[in-house]
Amino acid sequence: MSDAPRTGRHPAEPPPSRWEMPDPDLADESGLVAIGADLAPGTILAAYRNGLFPMPVRWGRAPGWWSPDPRGILPLDGLKVSRSLRKACDRAEVRIDTAFDEVIEACSDPTRPHGWINRAIKDAYQDLHRRGWAHSVETWNADGELVGGLYGIAVGGLFAGESMFHRATDASKVALVRLVEVLVEGGAELLDVQWKTDHLATLGAIEIPRPEYLGRLPAALARPLPTAFTG
Repeated sequence: MSDAPRTGRHPAEPPPSRWEMPDPDLADESGLVAIGADLAPGTILAAYRNGLFPMPVRWGRAPGWWSPDPRGILPLDGLKVSRSLRKACDRAEVRIDTAFDEVIEACSDPTRPHGWINRAIKDAYQDLHRRGWAHSVETWNADGELVGGLYGIAVGGLFAGESMFHRATDASKVALVRLVEVLVEGGAELLDVQWKTDHLATLGAIEIPRPEYLGRLPAALARPLPTAFTG
């Protein structure tokens, strides 16, 4: 498994949000903290830096801001790689930031079960990608076809995974394996997966209390951005 040339660069800080971030401890039982504000780059980054993330609410157009308790993370020393997954990694080519738009388009396919990525989210994260904050990790087959991947936000040593997709067996898992390698190599500290799903649990995802997540966040944010995301 090898990386193709990347197009990353050091991100530039956008104008600050005109909104004050709410206290994550105000979250309801579902993890929803607040509804409203906007999806400007400065607002989204301020949210991640305060332990929040945006996700639409079903009953309205305004973005929802979430901070689940417990919070799903994937410990960087706890990734579970099966023998079959390791073989899939050996066969695949993995690239970083060469097909971000294609990855988020695949992740936002409206026919996917529990799809949540709407046009506003897609536009906001494509903008963040152009600014150097959002990144994709892509799995390509021997025929040069994009068969899986993931995208998320990198702020210092925090990577907040947003969504993943696959068109071939284990293709999204291959991208996740490479992401963890990149984060470990770059000295990152925290891989946020928001909620622990059954699928992510098979790969080593765990749950931690919200106070623990918030307590670990400042140290992660203070770490340098992994060089794989800067080109």
